[in-house]
Amino acid sequence: MRLVLGERGIPMASKSLFRGAARSAPPTTSLNHAHAPAYGLDSRAALAQLAATGCFGQTYYVSGREQLDEVLGHAAACDPAYVAEVAVNARQRGHMKDMPAVLLAHLTTRGPAGLAAMKAAFPDVVDNGRMLRTFVQVLRSGQLGRKSLGTAPKKAVQRWLASRSPMQLFRDSVGNDPSLADVIRMVHPRPASGAQRAMFGYLLGKAHDAEELPRAVRAFDAFQRGELTGVDALAQMRGVPSRMLTGRPLGAAEWTFLATQARWQETRMNLNAYQRHGVFEDPAMVELVAQRLASEAEVRRAKVFPYQLLVAWKATAGIPPRIQEALQDAMEHAVANVPAIDGRVVICPDVSGSMAGPITGHRKGATSAVRCVDVAGLIAASILRKNRSARVLPFAHDVRPFRPNPRDSVMTLADSLAALCGGGTSCSAPLRTLNRTQARVDAVIFVSDNESWMDAEGRSGWGGTALMEEWTTLKRRNPAAKLVCIDLTPNVHAQSVQRADILNVGGFSDAVFDVIAGWVSSSGGLLRKTPARRE
Repeated sequence: MRLVLGERGIPMASKSLFRGAARSAPPTTSLNHAHAPAYGLDSRAALAQLAATGCFGQTYYVSGREQLDEVLGHAAACDPAYVAEVAVNARQRGHMKDMPAVLLAHLTTRGPAGLAAMKAAFPDVVDNGRMLRTFVQVLRSGQLGRKSLGTAPKKAVQRWLASRSPMQLFRDSVGNDPSLADVIRMVHPRPASGAQRAMFGYLLGKAHDAEELPRAVRAFDAFQRGELTGVDALAQMRGVPSRMLTGRPLGAAEWTFLATQARWQETRMNLNAYQRHGVFEDPAMVELVAQRLASEAEVRRAKVFPYQLLVAWKATAGIPPRIQEALQDAMEHAVANVPAIDGRVVICPDVSGSMAGPITGHRKGATSAVRCVDVAGLIAASILRKNRSARVLPFAHDVRPFRPNPRDSVMTLADSLAALCGGGTSCSAPLRTLNRTQARVDAVIFVSDNESWMDAEGRSGWGGTALMEEWTTLKRRNPAAKLVCIDLTPNVHAQSVQRADILNVGGFSDAVFDVIAGWVSSSGGLLRKTPARRE
């Protein structure tokens, strides 16, 4: 065989080979939960991803126990200050509940630096009674190697209790295992006032000065004893959560009164209760509740995020159409911070079979009716709402036909996408379609669980994932294109690498939209305008 040498004696065939390798996707470093090639995340990235998505429920691929082990393992490999930052972000921006408390509890096992980080993050993570009880429960469970609070955590809990007003403590007392009274018994907080001393005594069932209690609490006590009844009793209990009032039977008149007084979030959470108890038999009440739900000012004030509205939408199929329409209007307000992107945008929601699992995982007595595919549809529909010329390529083992009407509501579009659910997963399918048609694109946005496996069949060695190979091909034709991969599930791997033209995002709160907007804007390119952030 004749060998033709190029400059400096390098065979010409070899130069061609090395040029091709330079343009190929980086080799994979791990396997995903479907046992297909993937890119393993380092501990910092893995912890951030787990914190934004993990609910310790059984997902399609991973058990709650496995999630906990992964979280603690990656947290132990990170600096305590970073773990604290992740915990605060998961609570404040991701709206997570159990995960931030677990990370905060983990910090108590990390020596002086961990305790200092825990103390600094505590007020931002523990922002209500439920979070306090979860923190205490995690510490005492023994899962982190201890069964008692310890000095520093005990002082943090004491400070938190001392900072609460008597009425706040009363509202915090909803819930058990442990109850707020159990926590008070554990830490023995020093009352900051006579009113707080009376509230501690009331919660503990000990002697107290009833006159020092808030008027609503005294009225609630009389209500529980049957001494106060009807709407007059409820009028004296303003500020008492409605879920604390169900210990005694309430009729339509009482529920109607509660509905007139409720704030936005309480209204959303009680729609089915209003329906069951006859509140919506009065057309005037239907209109009042609908106007409250659809109010842009109320939605912004309540800091509603789209996932909450999707939960309400899924759980209230039997309520009046006017209320359902109001939820759709609220959704339009809630996605106001979705970025508008200039250029040719492609949205790729994953509708494969593994996306049929509940977004928060299977949890005994608390499994969400909202599936991963519902959230993928919601995020895709929200982005389409602000980018009406965008192309939508839902995929499973291949791209599914879908012709959206951009004028449809976000709810309607999300439902239409979720209806396509089923089949295997090939994350490279949309990019393969774009490459086959020689499409010109500026931004591609994936929403998936990243468990791609069908496009790994027949591939040998440790080359790049099929998605990265297709993206490499697309970039030759569209050198300025950017890729966003939103992962909805607690993973420690990805189908794409993180680099200047690729953003991997974890989570399903509306903070995802802020992250996309900030990244596209800071990378100098496709954002049309930065939406106003909600107060």
